[in-house]
Amino acid sequence: MLYIVATPIGNLKDITLRAIDVLKSVDLIACEDTRHTKILLAQYGITRPTTSFFQRNRIVKASYLLNLLQQGKSIALVSDAGTPGILDPGYNIINLAIKRDIPITVIPGPCALVNALVLSGKPTHNFVFVGFLPKRAGARQNQLKELAKLPYTVVFYESCHRILAVLEDIQAIFGEKELVVARELTKKFEEVKRGSAKQLLGAFKKDRPKGEFVIVI
Repeated sequence: MLYIVATPIGNLKDITLRAIDVLKSVDLIACEDTRHTKILLAQYGITRPTTSFFQRNRIVKASYLLNLLQQGKSIALVSDAGTPGILDPGYNIINLAIKRDIPITVIPGPCALVNALVLSGKPTHNFVFVGFLPKRAGARQNQLKELAKLPYTVVFYESCHRILAVLEDIQAIFGEKELVVARELTKKFEEVKRGSAKQLLGAFKKDRPKGEFVIVI
């Protein structure tokens, strides 16, 4: 059985009781970064073996993990934070396991995009999640123009390195439309700011932000 186990996105207390039980019982835990995951495992006295499964080794390691699963071993797949399969290599092994008829189940839990969407107060009945916008300014602006045509709430992730440039693009394309920027969700310095892109640019230029961001328009 392959267990897709959601882990905390910040606060280590956000793990579920079921997730702890599964992580204590499996034969192996496949981690995006074993060093990162071992902090969580130590917090809950979990001593099961771990192995790395990340973007660069995903092809070779997926074959190894799938062979173990077909031998009857149980494996828990975890990402550094949140639900595996969303913007991480978990997507690849999940699809390969489906093709091999390997049993899969999800242990639900934290997901940054859902947290931010709920906190935003924006309509949730129809929304589109676009992951990260393109790094190149031209491609990013083109995508934002296409997103501006949609009658849905738009959610995407961004890093502290590009947040100011992205807000400038949003200001140029969305004008005075109110957006919500959620930073460091569930962590000690969690912050949710609401306002136009121009207003948020002023705030963030004054106090240069750090951490991980979710933007909701």
